[in-house]
Amino acid sequence: MTTLETTKTRFDADGFVLIDRPVVPADLVARAVEGMDMIRRGQNDTGREPTGGCWKPGDAPDRLCKVEQPQRASKAIFDLVSHPALGQAAAEATGAATVPGGMVQVWWVQLLYKPAATGEQSVTRVGWHRDRSYWGEWEPGSEIFTTWIALSDVREDCGPMMFIRGSHRWPQEVKSDFFGQDLESQRRGIAMPEGAAWEEVAAILPPGGISIHDDLTIHGSGLNHSGRPRRSLAIHMRTQASRPIGDKREGLTTYLEDPLTCPVIYGKR
Repeated sequence: MTTLETTKTRFDADGFVLIDRPVVPADLVARAVEGMDMIRRGQNDTGREPTGGCWKPGDAPDRLCKVEQPQRASKAIFDLVSHPALGQAAAEATGAATVPGGMVQVWWVQLLYKPAATGEQSVTRVGWHRDRSYWGEWEPGSEIFTTWIALSDVREDCGPMMFIRGSHRWPQEVKSDFFGQDLESQRRGIAMPEGAAWEEVAAILPPGGISIHDDLTIHGSGLNHSGRPRRSLAIHMRTQASRPIGDKREGLTTYLEDPLTCPVIYGKR
């Protein structure tokens, strides 16, 4: 079985796929880490700012740092999210690589910096959620998904992202809470189809390694006990099989026509 077939088969069956080897060059990862630190200082090297987030310079250093559209502020982060190897991997997982006119475009990016926990009361967990719950600007059935890239060595003690295998096929609605801190309580509130199992799979990745997950796959993460920050970018992508509701450019689809924010990284538009 070819790599392309294997990647898509796993993605379709599990709702995610892990590529636990560096997909982009190490020097680019290092530059992106520098770009992350620059943004966390409130600086940029492009003349443009990110579009907000739940953290700003001066906030408590033990808080989860989530910054929206960091590629607007950092040349290195833009170079990373637009790297063709990411587009190729995403096109293989979704099948866009086998469709005439197949395309992959970045439409939103989130910088995520999970500091080392200072105790069980640290507010740095990511609650169980489906990305689709937050993406109401897209038509139902749109092929939208996330490529998550590790910028640090993500081991079991780092609070890695945890995917629930096969949960993208569960028909039940899920009450998503990205900022929820009681993951066990959340889990008890998630109904599963008859015969389904709650199987957590950790995204253990080296710097430059990636995961790709469906917009309906349930995922979250716990505390970072490693003593060092866990660094990553969540790169939200779409294929040609997607369309904003009413073809509008607002909210999460505001920047679709801006190639310096939302580059096409596979195929042609």
